[in-house]
Amino acid sequence: MHFTDFKNYILKINDYKLPGHDYLLKIAPPSRIKHLKTNLTPEDCKTASVLMLFYPDNENDTRLVLMLRNKYNGVHSNQISLPGGKIDKIDKSLKDTALRETEEEIGLNKSRINIVGELSSVYIPPSNFNVHPFIGYTNTTPIFVPDPKEVSLILNPKLDYILNMDIVESLVEVNNSTQKVPSFIIDNHILWGATAIMVHEFVLLFKQMVNS
Repeated sequence: MHFTDFKNYILKINDYKLPGHDYLLKIAPPSRIKHLKTNLTPEDCKTASVLMLFYPDNENDTRLVLMLRNKYNGVHSNQISLPGGKIDKIDKSLKDTALRETEEEIGLNKSRINIVGELSSVYIPPSNFNVHPFIGYTNTTPIFVPDPKEVSLILNPKLDYILNMDIVESLVEVNNSTQKVPSFIIDNHILWGATAIMVHEFVLLFKQMVNS
């Protein structure tokens, strides 16, 4: 989809109701289904936000920014994610957190990013984070400067590919054990868990907008 057409849709995103957690069960790992159904989060959970960032490529096609995180000693090691992270005391809002973290992780100046809406928050049991996803865009093709401490690779699938992905079962390593989870495949990488849930909700919402 050309970026001009994408913007015409996305600028009206707040006129549409989010699909909600019940529509996300198909892509949720087995361990997350209970939390999606109840939409309850522990009182001691931590707060984070991420950004679903879209931009035009050199041919004016719309692309989404995803990151492959580095391998490290943690529950989200070597996983595909959206730019973002935990809220900091310097942040005035969760939106500010998403913008700051995006600038730090992929090197795009936050002043070039336009936030247009927000998706449903997703609780992540392994790390005890409640994550708030924002939707935004930048009007020009970015020159990415990924933080080598956190980002192994930038993935930039086209929106048309995202909108037509099939849910497949994949084997992933979690806490030294292999689990079968619903997932998407992007550039031969497995997208699953919280990020897949967020992407899936965006797809449902955007298709609702296009078809209305």
